[in-house]
This record gives sequence, structure tokens and C-alpha cells, in this order.
Amino acid sequence: MIAFASRTGNVRSIIHRLGLPNVEITEDLMMTEPFFVFTYTDGLGDVPLIVEKFLQNNHSFCKGVIASGNSNFGHSVFCKSADTISRKYHVPIIRKIELRGFPRDYAAIVDQYQNVFEREVSL
Repeated sequence: MIAFASRTGNVRSIIHRLGLPNVEITEDLMMTEPFFVFTYTDGLGDVPLIVEKFLQNNHSFCKGVIASGNSNFGHSVFCKSADTISRKYHVPIIRKIELRGFPRDYAAIVDQYQNVFEREVSL
């Protein structure tokens, strides 16, 4: 499962292209299964408030983070939300994506998804 938040539509567009099980993050969403969190980057590298609240309640099921960002704001803040989530919740960064990404980004996410969640099922 991929739990996602999208403000400008970039993340939502990628989610639709991936074709993987997904759910949009809402304030009261409670997860009962493992997931990747997929977020945009707010401001100058911040984790969006809705994502932070979601992770406070659901981080025990989080297996990795994917972030979308805009490198025009500088390397130090590009997808910094992924860095923050990874550090705070001790999960790997699956991918950092420029805006709507590229086919190689989609392939990498699908590959990581299959590796992580197939392993979860077989354990």
C-alpha cells in the first residue's frame, strides 16, 4: 500500500501511473497494514502537516518514504521532507522525485515496492 498526500497534483499523477494499491492521506486515516508514505515537500523542505499527523499515528506500519520536490529551490531543500521522515521514523528513502518524475523513477518505485512487500508477505 502507498499512503500519499498531494497538493499540486504531482504526487497524485505519479500514483495513478504506478498502478499500485494506494490510499490518500486524510486527518483520520488509520493504517492496519504496511505502507510506503509518498509526500510532497512543503515550504523550503518541510514535511506537510497532514503527513506529519498521519505518521504520528501510523509510523509503526511505515516501511519507506517517497518524496516529490522541485530542485529549483536548491539542493539543500530538494525533497527534504523525505530526509526528515527517514531520520525521525527510521525508514529508508525509496525515491526522491523531481516534480512528476520520469519513467525511471516509476520503475524504481515499483521495484522497491515489490521487493519490500513481497518479502513482508513471505515472512
